Amino acid sequence: MASLWRSRGVWRGCSRRLVSTAPAPQLSVAEIAQMRSELFTKEKERQLSLYPRIEKIEVKYVGKPNPGTFLIMNKGLSTPYTCAMHLSEWHSKRSILALVDGQIWDMYRPLTRSCEIQFLTFKSEDPEEVNKAYWRSCAMMLGCVLEQAFKDEYPVTLVRAPEVPVISGAFCYDVILDSRLDDWKPTAESLHSLTKDVNKLIHKDLPFEMLDVDAKVALEIFQHNKYKRELIEQQASQNSERIVKLHRLGDFVDISEGPQIPRTSLCHQYEVTAAHNVPSAESELMRRFQGLSVPIYLKLHHTIWHRLRERSRNLISEDKMKEAKDENEISNTESV
Repeated sequence: MASLWRSRGVWRGCSRRLVSTAPAPQLSVAEIAQMRSELFTKEKERQLSLYPRIEKIEVKYVGKPNPGTFLIMNKGLSTPYTCAMHLSEWHSKRSILALVDGQIWDMYRPLTRSCEIQFLTFKSEDPEEVNKAYWRSCAMMLGCVLEQAFKDEYPVTLVRAPEVPVISGAFCYDVILDSRLDDWKPTAESLHSLTKDVNKLIHKDLPFEMLDVDAKVALEIFQHNKYKRELIEQQASQNSERIVKLHRLGDFVDISEGPQIPRTSLCHQYEVTAAHNVPSAESELMRRFQGLSVPIYLKLHHTIWHRLRERSRNLISEDKMKEAKDENEISNTESV
């Protein structure tokens, strides 16, 4: 998609005069992405250096089958995914999240102490956390392709990926486009091009790397995005250590509300279905891009997929998000 829009302009009929007279940004989108990724790597290596000697920890598997299996793993290096690999191929391929001493854990998040572990899949008795992680991951992939979709002359500023319950019908990502695109309306072809870009990420089978960082580090990583800096301050204020959760997908780094799925290849059907103008306190026009996806282990009949796709095109408003969250909480309470 990036090549399509770079060769033809931002959209069909785009004025060459605008392209030629637009001021060049100090850093290109690719350069900023590379800088963020390098800072992510630098911090990851710093954290690994805190474990100069390999220390062993004992991990007790308490899930099914074969509960009570003990694994000797490496502190600060081993992850739930490496534990799953030691158990079986089924565990390594089907596990989406881990429960480490009862706490939700990314599959690629290093283990730092002896613990008990079990795994969550799409078929778990209570799939809520897995579904939330899947929706977050789908939104992050959407943000990744949106940031790179337009020509550098038309910068895209990522705002946030709202935490949207699965029952709302769509995941979404809020962005602010260059003001010269305020009158632009995405066509079906444009949305299809975005979908093709996401499918490229899916086929690459990229891991979602997770890293907890100090707010100062996060602010440095996102020094070029004022909206992300605001999110960093919000997230840091929620804990005394001022820790912010980051995830990386390829070279794309983003702030996350919670755990993600292990790899992009766990997505099956994926489609970017809509883009809406949404109210914003900022002077710029904010766009909400929305999409729909189902995981590889869930096959839908094409008629069901068509109905879900039509539903996903409706604007996910703030009121609808609240209603979906309230409905989800009521459902969870009743199930307990």
